[in-house]
Amino acid sequence: MTSSAANPSAYPKPIGPWQNRVRCTPVRQITADELKSWILFEDERVFVVNKPGDLVCHPSKDGPWSSLVGAAREYLGLAAVHLVFRLDRETSGIVLFAKDPMTGRKMQMGAERRRYEKEYLAIHWGELPGVLEIDQPLGPDFESVVNVKRRVVALGEAGAQTAKTCFTPIQVGHGYTLSRVKTETGRQHQIRAHAQWAGFPLVGDKIYGPDARLYLNFVEDGWSSALSNRLLLPRQALHCSRVDLTLMDEPYVFESALPADLRYFCREKIGS
Repeated sequence: MTSSAANPSAYPKPIGPWQNRVRCTPVRQITADELKSWILFEDERVFVVNKPGDLVCHPSKDGPWSSLVGAAREYLGLAAVHLVFRLDRETSGIVLFAKDPMTGRKMQMGAERRRYEKEYLAIHWGELPGVLEIDQPLGPDFESVVNVKRRVVALGEAGAQTAKTCFTPIQVGHGYTLSRVKTETGRQHQIRAHAQWAGFPLVGDKIYGPDARLYLNFVEDGWSSALSNRLLLPRQALHCSRVDLTLMDEPYVFESALPADLRYFCREKIGS
């Protein structure tokens, strides 16, 4: 007998994150001055920016200045830029572009082979008692109302992929934890899904927080006091803080400090 977990057709089709939904807020448009203020590093080969937590990376139908890729291409005056690492819309931090196809191919191949190191900073609900290492496969969550949601599954289930994440607490107190996060694999939503599975979900996470339906509420009605009361932050508390490319024989190490919104939360909720 086939289990429903391994059989996607056993569940009703989930509602897509933007499917048949009315966009309730104006599309975020980047200005050239904003993009300039986000630049962490630039030379003849790479362009590195510190992405805010309210912006998509990939191009959208709302014009080049509505996504980080489109804005970078316009700002640099290039026919194309090559996105080496992407971040989710509500994750802030380091985003790396290659300016030419040769550099792009080399870095993307290095990324596929995991010849790099990447670190994140995250704020969790709950107090981590120590280092938390998770080696649990991830796959589609066919029971979720949000079709991009992932969850821990057994190897062999539909879409299962190995995933390893390590959370190291930096600051703990008053029911919250600021952690440093390293991943050995680069699966979609890996940090957020593993954090939820472990019982320490990220503050502000609309999909992997207290209820994935909060994400649909946000899409339909925008940010509200009710969502603020449940989530505390208007975006997930996840920031890409360090990228080291020396393993792929590139002389680049980039760092980005915790942004102001997450620093403020730590100061007010966890303590100095």
